[in-house]
Amino acid sequence: MRRGERVIGGLIARPFRNLAFAIAFVLAVAGVAIQGYMRAGWPFGDALYMVTLTIFTVGYGEVRPIDTDYLHAVTMATMVFGCTGVIVVTGALVQALTQTQLEHFFGKRVERDIEKLDGHIVICGFGRIGLMLANELAAAGERFVVVERDEARCQDARDLGYLCRHADATDEDVLRAMHVERAKVLATVLPDDAANVFITLSARSLNPKIEIIARGERPTTERKLVQAGADKVVMPAHIGAERIAEMILYPRLAGFLKEARAPDAQQSEALAQLGLDLGLVTAPASFAARRVTVGDFERRGGVLVVRIERANGTLIEKPKADEVISAGDGLAVLSKLGRLGLDAIAD
Repeated sequence: MRRGERVIGGLIARPFRNLAFAIAFVLAVAGVAIQGYMRAGWPFGDALYMVTLTIFTVGYGEVRPIDTDYLHAVTMATMVFGCTGVIVVTGALVQALTQTQLEHFFGKRVERDIEKLDGHIVICGFGRIGLMLANELAAAGERFVVVERDEARCQDARDLGYLCRHADATDEDVLRAMHVERAKVLATVLPDDAANVFITLSARSLNPKIEIIARGERPTTERKLVQAGADKVVMPAHIGAERIAEMILYPRLAGFLKEARAPDAQQSEALAQLGLDLGLVTAPASFAARRVTVGDFERRGGVLVVRIERANGTLIEKPKADEVISAGDGLAVLSKLGRLGLDAIAD
């Protein structure tokens, strides 16, 4: 969203603040105008009466003669700025009353839509990560609801057509209202580690079976989130640093190493220059009859397993040596160029 659009959207989303600013502007104009008339020798009562008549364009006539250039200037300035302020106040008042009614109507509709959710995803936080997550889920056709305590961000979510509740996700009653007990996934992506831990604890107590994905900022928070009940912990700073390192060290390989797809001709050439080859293999059915770990697989084939995709869709990046490989798992395997065919490794 461009800066100008965001500013306009912010003005529209805050009618009562606009009304307060407009009233303050009119009062400031009136105060300056009263001071202007009093400097010309008018008493306070006459100055106040004259300013009121001028601003509200009543037109009962001047209480004292306006017969000097100075008084002409004060009166004209009061007309221009005062009348403009009154127009803005009127518009802001209409906007505030109208939006209050609309929010009441749409608020009820949001509550009705939330009541219908089942097997949905709850996103706590609509910052940069929450926005990207919501966009991806919407593109995939998933049903989700966003909980955001910042009114402007909540309005941004609604403007994008997303179901959003303006509330604090650390409040357990709010999580109940989002029907966490029948949701399939909760993603808490707030930039506050303490809040994410608290939300994780609350969500786990409300639904022991829900999958919880939590964001962590500090490395020491990962263990706390897992202890609180998070199934997965995502550390954006850590992931970002790894991704940047991949781009620096392997600029032409970073894309397909991340996505674990077969390299094209140009990428194969880049790998060949490093004396490497990347292939995708599927663990055979024979792996079901015996326990095969990543370490066993790598030692046997002289390869490096960079990623595992489980049969159920779970992705394991940079698997550890003791990670068990199951039949049907997809493996992204990095090997030395010219070694035995990758298919033979899985046999």
